[in-house]
This record gives sequence, C-alpha cells and structure tokens, in this order.
Amino acid sequence: MTRLAGDAPSPLKIDSQHFWEAMLGLPEQVESALRTARGLGGLPPHDQIEHVVVVGMGGSGIAGDVLVAAALPFLPVPVTVVKEHAPPDYVGPGSLVFAMSFSGDTEETLEAASQAFEAGAAMVVVASGGELARLAADWRVPLVEVPADLPQARAALGTMAVPPLVILEELGLFPGASRWAELAVDQLRRRRDELAQPGNVAEAVARRIGRTIPLVHSSHAIGAAAALRWKMQVNENAKAPAFWNVLPEVCHNEVAGWGQHGDVTRQLITLVNLRHDAEHPQVARRFDLVAELLREVVADVVEVRAKGEGELAQLFDLVLVGDAVSLYLAAAAGVDPGPIPVLEEIKDRLRTGAP
Repeated sequence: MTRLAGDAPSPLKIDSQHFWEAMLGLPEQVESALRTARGLGGLPPHDQIEHVVVVGMGGSGIAGDVLVAAALPFLPVPVTVVKEHAPPDYVGPGSLVFAMSFSGDTEETLEAASQAFEAGAAMVVVASGGELARLAADWRVPLVEVPADLPQARAALGTMAVPPLVILEELGLFPGASRWAELAVDQLRRRRDELAQPGNVAEAVARRIGRTIPLVHSSHAIGAAAALRWKMQVNENAKAPAFWNVLPEVCHNEVAGWGQHGDVTRQLITLVNLRHDAEHPQVARRFDLVAELLREVVADVVEVRAKGEGELAQLFDLVLVGDAVSLYLAAAAGVDPGPIPVLEEIKDRLRTGAP
C-alpha cells in the first residue's frame, strides 16, 4: 500500500498488517472503487430486476448494510441483505444478487451465491479472487475484482461497498450514486485531516471508553450501519466486546432493561451515540431522553456527530471515526489489530470437522 502524505501518526506499537495505514486510505478506496465498477458488462436490463439481494458476511457483508442505508430510499425495488448459508426462497430470475466476499472463500457466501445462481438470479460477484471469483468465471457473470493488497475484509469497506452503488446507478436504479460517493470522498479527506491532529475526536472517544464496553446507539438506516460497523471493529481490532442498537426501537424494549444492576453497569458500559442529519425530530428528542435516563447507570455518555454532505458521506464519516476509535482502543490494550486467531480457529474446525 502506498503511504499517504500527511498521515496521522499511528498510536499502535504492534500493527503487523498495517491496519492504521489501511484506515487512513479509506478516501482513496472509495475513489478507486468508483472507477473500478463503471462500465461493467453482462448486467440485466433494469426492467427485469424485481428485487436486489446482497449476500455476504462480516466485513464484506456490511457492504449490504451500506447499500440499504444509501440507496434503499431511492430504489424502485426492495433490497435484502443475506448473512447466512441460503438466499430467500423468492430469489430467482427477477433477482439481482451481489455476492460479496473479499477473500472469495467465505463459506456462507459461496453456498448462498451458488443457490441463487441455480435459481436463475442475475449475479454480480465482488471479490479479490478465491473460489467465488472462479465461480464467476464458470457462471460467466460479471466480476468486480477488488484489490487484494488490503489486509482483510474489514479494512476494505470502501472497496467492497461502492461497486454495488455504482452498478445500480448504471442500471438506472440509483441515479446520482457517483455524486454521493464523490461527496463522501471529500468528507473522508477532511475527517482524515482532523484525525492527524493530537487529541482528535477518535482519540478522545477511545480514552473515554477506556476499558469499559461500548454500547453504540444510532438511528435510521445510515446510523444502523455505522453502529454495527463500530461494534464489529471494536470486536475484531481491539479484541473487545461491544454492542449496538437503534432508536426509536431502544425506547420500546432495551431502555427498560436498565432498571436494575446499575451498580454493575456503571462500571462496565459506556454509551456512544452516533448522531447524523437524517434523524427524525422525534428520534432526536429520544436521544436526549435516553441519555438522561442512562447517565446514572453507565460509566459515561459520549456523542459523535457525523459531518459531510449527504447520507452516504455522513455514514462513511462515522465509519472512519469508528475505525480509528477501534485502533486507539487496540493501542491502549497493547494488541495487534490485524490477526483474528479465534475466527480462524472456528473456520479451521468447521472445515476439518474437529470438535
């Protein structure tokens, strides 16, 4: 990977897979993906598409959540995100299925994508290689080949998430996608400049979380995708527990669960609120009410507000801040953010049949 001018100095003493550098490269990832996904042949006519399905797991699968957040309000067809071994029964000739796997070897994605192809769905594969890229060649379906020089799927969100948006734009289903992505690049560069400053927002949030467990709340589809991303990045990069939820749903169940055990939760949990411009006015009020209720039973309440023009820009802005927070937490814990041995162990035991 090319080192970027003006990079923020890394706080990590151990970073064997260069995750800090990959995090700072998110603007260039999005910009490059815009070019890579254009002019793809072999796509179905848009009037044959009855619904869109995104199949993927983990750091690849969250590309589907980004698609839902950015495009669903504008699409004339529904979108389903599949994070398991099988697509829905309705997948067939009227479906456009994006099969997403950075490695190209994700078990669940391979099985679900194969079933979708056999059902007659139009397929687009997004992968760096592996078995999924081989299947794309066998199936004679479009392949967006993403760069393989990034360390892992979770460090490749821009590379994975942008191609489906551009493809839907070229099909006439999501007009303006490229412009929204360009605005996201502009904001990501501004935020990266902020992260280069001492005491930046990510460093401050990580310090306030400390050794507590972050509970990330947000709202709307863009906030849900951002909160999920924060949770995943703390899990994998900092090797620490984290949880997430969305408003207004929080106000219909979770908030009731804070009625007991405040003496425990006050030592363990930090509430992190991710705010953005797409909030419903009543949801904005709910954030204030929930924070007021929880201040007595959590260690701290932290707010991060998205910047940028457009919902995609604000989503990616929250992603970049969260990625940096997770790396600051990894640095404070003295862990290497790259290797994830427990996940590899699970895959190996499933593959070999070991108990």
